[in-house]
Amino acid sequence: MSKTTITPIILCGGSGTRLWPKSRAARPKPFLPLIGDTTLFEATLARCAPFAPPVVVTGAAHLTHVEAQLGAAPGASIIVEPEAKNTAAAIALAALRLPEEAVMLVCPSDHHIGDAAAFAEAARAAVALAEEGWLVSFGIEAKVPETGFGYLKRGEAIGKSGFRVAKFVEKPDLERAKSFLAEGIYSWNGGIFAFRVKDFLDELEEFRPAISVAVCKAIRDGREQGQRFYPDPAGFAAIKGESVDYAVMENTARAAMVPVDMAWSDIGNWQALHEARGRDADGNSVVGPAELVDCRNVLVESDGPRVSVIGLEGVIIVVDGDEVLVTTAQGAQQVGKLSGAQNQ
Repeated sequence: MSKTTITPIILCGGSGTRLWPKSRAARPKPFLPLIGDTTLFEATLARCAPFAPPVVVTGAAHLTHVEAQLGAAPGASIIVEPEAKNTAAAIALAALRLPEEAVMLVCPSDHHIGDAAAFAEAARAAVALAEEGWLVSFGIEAKVPETGFGYLKRGEAIGKSGFRVAKFVEKPDLERAKSFLAEGIYSWNGGIFAFRVKDFLDELEEFRPAISVAVCKAIRDGREQGQRFYPDPAGFAAIKGESVDYAVMENTARAAMVPVDMAWSDIGNWQALHEARGRDADGNSVVGPAELVDCRNVLVESDGPRVSVIGLEGVIIVVDGDEVLVTTAQGAQQVGKLSGAQNQ
């Protein structure tokens, strides 16, 4: 393992509206035990435990959940964003609180990774490239023609386990996604990165100077409170929110990728969660009291009432408190548009 300090930057934002009614503003997706007994946030912390104490970037609305599940992790710190400005600004906040030679391992808090050993191996490879000045994305092995993810096109090899990113591709239509799989040199862009602090800040200053200036001011005029750091809200408010992909990764000449197959899922909707969970021989997944007869590929989750299902296929049924959701697998992407999810 490298002697360079590797600091996990764990991003806790969003409310997971497509997992409504389970995920709500009062108990958002990262802080729920959706797979097994640990929450997605706790699982992220556990994967990053071999590295330096993490920096968690979150908003005030999630602070209670973060502190409850972070526990007394020695050396961990929390940056409380004045408001949500997407991932470029969130990562910059963390970068400016670290030594410039440190490598940041940027991890969303709400993803599932079934193969932690593969994640660790990819992290080591990504860190090695980051030490050489590359800004590295984890290229998730694309197993199906997914239209809900961006893609990375693999370029020339860098060393034994890395590649240049030849192209960043936005979410494709189905036919284009099928062609990507057939070509065999495209990976999903999973939003996990590794780069040195100084390299990221240099690229941010070059390509998004307004974000760079505003974040520097917010850090300079911020305040500490125990393990929390509160950036100054005045300058931060002027930032136009932008993802790190658009702001930096798609512009830099130093974009690299490390391919990895680690049983990854962004748990972006109920169907994605169904696929990530263990299922019976008929493809069914049940959490809570339920009885299924002659069903295939059905997910049932109930926090109380018994759910009985007969003769259905490709259906998702969720009961949470006083809310009931019923959708087809194909309709799972639309859940966030429901008025209940919007007003949770």
